[in-house]
Amino acid sequence: MGWGKMFFTVVITFSAALITYNILISANASFKQEFPGPSSAKRLFSQDPIIKMPLERSNNNNNNKKRLFHTAVTSSDSVYNTWQCRIMYYWFKKFKDEPNSEMGGFTRILHSGKSDRFMDEIPTFVAQPLPSGMDQGYIVLNRPWAFVQWLQQAQNEKDYILMSEPDHVIVKNIPNLSKDGLGAAFPFFYIEPKKYESVLRKFFPQQNGPITDIDPIGSSPVIVT
Repeated sequence: MGWGKMFFTVVITFSAALITYNILISANASFKQEFPGPSSAKRLFSQDPIIKMPLERSNNNNNNKKRLFHTAVTSSDSVYNTWQCRIMYYWFKKFKDEPNSEMGGFTRILHSGKSDRFMDEIPTFVAQPLPSGMDQGYIVLNRPWAFVQWLQQAQNEKDYILMSEPDHVIVKNIPNLSKDGLGAAFPFFYIEPKKYESVLRKFFPQQNGPITDIDPIGSSPVIVT
């Protein structure tokens, strides 16, 4: 066996092991509906620096009433994105009606500007892409623009929305992790506001506090109301 084949085999083996590990960890993780706070000394984030979490209100929700959220996932019409969305929707349906689930409806926001042959398989809203050249080569801008169109034109009866992406795989039923009108998001270790302070200060001036007060979250996964 040549070095090229050996290297390829090692990479494939390592990737498979890593994917398996992440699936097992995700499947056994618990979705705790609680706010981070000063008493949680061992947690990575002791408190939310931007929106001070009302810890005294964390247990005031009516636990007997379900707060259903609508899952919205943006997607292109590429074979890869379509394949991901089909897998995501399959598992969404599997867990939607499980105990403690607050998963409501599901919409694929297709920002290709035209329908495809999976419209009958996956609930889909067709959004128009940005005009040619407007994204300046950053095609991801089609996602927020597609979300805007969906919010303006679609009929959504749920009070909460889970903004998601095609590569998110649902491994268990999901409760509504937001509380008292405050959103819920996932912190990413690789999002470092300090590295882009000169840009972020345009939107977060000095008087608002240190740049590290900006939460290290992306646009998804996020539950908003």
